[in-house]
Amino acid sequence: MPIKRPPPPTTTGKWPVTITFLEMREKAAARAVLPPPALPHAIIRAERPTVSFYRYLYNTVGRDWGWIDRRRISDADLKEIISAETTEIYVLYIRGVPAGFVELNAADQPDTVDVGYFGIMPEFIGMRLGPWFLHWAIDLAWMKGPERLTVNTCTLDHPKALPMYQRAGFEPIYQREIEIDPIAED
Repeated sequence: MPIKRPPPPTTTGKWPVTITFLEMREKAAARAVLPPPALPHAIIRAERPTVSFYRYLYNTVGRDWGWIDRRRISDADLKEIISAETTEIYVLYIRGVPAGFVELNAADQPDTVDVGYFGIMPEFIGMRLGPWFLHWAIDLAWMKGPERLTVNTCTLDHPKALPMYQRAGFEPIYQREIEIDPIAED
């Protein structure tokens, strides 16, 4: 898996990574309304996604950004996560082709909807789909009636991820500095 922006290793040979945790306590009333894509598009909930389809989405979106957590778990454990009633997965399609996905999760904290995973397929990055799709997902999450929305991102993610979340109305609440073993290319 080639990482787009591998950090310089520390003296221990590990990669320093900063994880930023963000939350939104109320729906942003003054948020700009973004126009939908000017291309034929659809957002479809993957109601009972197969593990192989989910791995395709996860691995393709996360390939360049060091997404490895879900690669390391068994198919049975992943199926349990993605089949839970508290997990919703939506796929953005452009001209019938998967262009991104969002996973909303309400399992870990009462009155919270977490944007567990959000991303755009590599071939669709740069088309301004990310901000529009994120706003769509935020609106959907607020319809569920939570007290807050959460998301996190890290320094391995796309460099525009953190500013995009902030422009959408998320505010950083804390950061955690970790060191990880370098991610080997597949």
